[in-house]
Amino acid sequence: MMTNLFSSFDPSSGIMSLPLNWMSTVLGFLFVPYIFWAMPSRWTLTWTTLTTTLHKEFKVLLGPQHSSGSILFVSLFSLIVFNNSLGLLPYVFTSTSHLAMTLSLALPLWVSFMIFGWINHTQHMFAHLVPLGTPGPLMPFMVLIEMISNVIRPGTLAVRLAANMIAGHLLLTLLGNTGPSLGVSLLSILVFSQILLLLLETAVAVIQSYVFAVLSTLYASEVN
Repeated sequence: MMTNLFSSFDPSSGIMSLPLNWMSTVLGFLFVPYIFWAMPSRWTLTWTTLTTTLHKEFKVLLGPQHSSGSILFVSLFSLIVFNNSLGLLPYVFTSTSHLAMTLSLALPLWVSFMIFGWINHTQHMFAHLVPLGTPGPLMPFMVLIEMISNVIRPGTLAVRLAANMIAGHLLLTLLGNTGPSLGVSLLSILVFSQILLLLLETAVAVIQSYVFAVLSTLYASEVN
């Protein structure tokens, strides 16, 4: 029985006092080798089509000189969408609902982009701090605003993903806890609404993975 509303998001809970929840992060990798040894199926063809489409889109965003780097962001999308989808299963911990996981993805990417940009394209990075056509008196303020918006990028990436995962799961948990106190007629409405919310959460899991990968790709394209 849940003693705390947020205990379903507690990464330290587990079986026999063992913190096994973080193991859900690597469960998605169990589906990857299946594509290489099993016969082609509809799932395999669908996933191949999806990743190929993302690969082409990310190549356009990165430009022809750095198009090979799109495989990194396709892999990032795959990792996040696997973890988001596994979190929809009962009693499976959603690792992407914690800032410890999302910051571990966003912060190293952002730091590597900044180091690469300031070392190899220093003038471009300085020019990016002042938008084209900015009046002279406003330039110091625009530099400050651009620096702040650049620094908070990994935080916004991490918080956006974690907040969207927590919000949907928390709503499902709240509605599920009201089930025992409802009558038969209201219970059927509750089950129907839970199914609709589950479908919505499935769409959110894919969309948030796509948003995270696309924004990371855009941040990488800005330093080139």
